[in-house]
Amino acid sequence: MLRLNCDLGESFGAWTMGMDAMVMPHIDQANIACGFHAGDPVVMQQTLALAKQHGVMVGAHPGYHDLVGFGRRSMNCQPHEIEALLMYQVSALDGMARVQGMELEYVKPHGALYNDMMANEGVRAAIMGAIASYHRPLVLMLQATPQAELHREEAERKGIKLWFEAFADRCYDDDGRLLARTRTGAVHSRERMLEQVQQLAEEQTVTTVSGHRLSLSVDTLCVHGDNAEGVAAIEAIREAIS
Repeated sequence: MLRLNCDLGESFGAWTMGMDAMVMPHIDQANIACGFHAGDPVVMQQTLALAKQHGVMVGAHPGYHDLVGFGRRSMNCQPHEIEALLMYQVSALDGMARVQGMELEYVKPHGALYNDMMANEGVRAAIMGAIASYHRPLVLMLQATPQAELHREEAERKGIKLWFEAFADRCYDDDGRLLARTRTGAVHSRERMLEQVQQLAEEQTVTTVSGHRLSLSVDTLCVHGDNAEGVAAIEAIREAIS
């Protein structure tokens, strides 16, 4: 059975982002922002408490240090800088989780850092290295693509475990990557989203932007908490993958 995950805890100060309270009862995994691209200490604390209330597994959602750009702008960081920014954010959320009697289970990079991880072997190696050097095991969540076996081999060399994710509400390019948000049709309507979820659940495939069927090995399915269509359809998505 596929797990359902969502990027949450992305409010900041007086600004509210996403619909966390509506989403949390229906998901298995909460990817919680750690303050670099979104979130702040109070929001992190509140999101952890909400996850605990609903028995939801928690993971760190670290990004580039880019509050203004919501972490969606790539930054030219050296490998040691990527390792440090990842360690800083993961440690912060892990510590706050422990205060509430919870344990962080995994890491899912955010936005541009996630995209760079998928496109750049050096960035991916730095992220895997940071997770491998953590004081206890953590799983890395990354995108399911036709290169999944290569990524699994890289992870095995580092001694870490992977969870592969697909996206309920995003359109795929023919190479297995997400269609850029700047392109028409990059984010699915409710109807198309539910069709893609059903296809993933039954066939472990997606239909790409040009109509090709792409096979993906998937452990978890992402719905974005700031996508009103995804949130409105989350109960139907939950039913489709159960």
